Amino acid sequence: MPNRQIRRAARAATVLAFTAAAVALAGTSASAHVEVESETAQALATNATVAFTAEAESTTAGLAKFQVVLPEGIAPADVTLAEAPAGWTFAATPDGYTVGGAALAPGKDAAYKITVRQLPDAKELVFKTLETYSDGHIERWIELPKAGAEPEHPAPVLKLSPAAPGATPVAPAVPSPTVAAPSPSPSPSASPSASGPAATPSAAATTAAATATGSSEDSSSPVVPVVIAVAAAAVLAAAGTWWWRRRNRGTGS
Repeated sequence: MPNRQIRRAARAATVLAFTAAAVALAGTSASAHVEVESETAQALATNATVAFTAEAESTTAGLAKFQVVLPEGIAPADVTLAEAPAGWTFAATPDGYTVGGAALAPGKDAAYKITVRQLPDAKELVFKTLETYSDGHIERWIELPKAGAEPEHPAPVLKLSPAAPGATPVAPAVPSPTVAAPSPSPSPSASPSASGPAATPSAAATTAAATATGSSEDSSSPVVPVVIAVAAAAVLAAAGTWWWRRRNRGTGS
């Protein structure tokens, strides 16, 4: 009997060990989220610092970039980088921002902070995040709870307390130059190639104009009077000859 009880106890211990391991693994998986928090998590709070942390899940590649879609009520121009790993840079996108740089060491968690000009008047803010590793692998923390069930890749959610009495929305910020629409291209009618010929004559046109000018000048050159004089002299000579012959003919009679 004692031996049987020992074997039962050993089997029970083995089951408990496997159960504990499964729970530990589940806990590790659940904690490997992108988390968001703020000391000023209040609706309509101004110049609020929002902190993000992400646990590294890879042992061979490091975290290198985060791409975030901002919740409704926060424009990309309202966000600036407050703190990030050394060398990381921040850039606005049409619907949010990216922050990243040289990859962190494998297994090293990432943390950064942003400053939001004003939090919107809402109960919670969802920051859908794409997490990129140095080997190109992307984790998509974009899912929302459904029917009370925790999703496998939940998006970071910041809960907000009600706005302070008298708090009001501030005027919209000026759009950031990094997300401004590109300047429209000049229309064909205004382009140099289209207006150039009309404004500046071409070489051929200039040559033609010079030739035409030369022709008109030739018509008034000294050659014309000389030709006229020669023709007049010929006429006078012919008239003189005719008069001389007529005179001699009259004398001879």
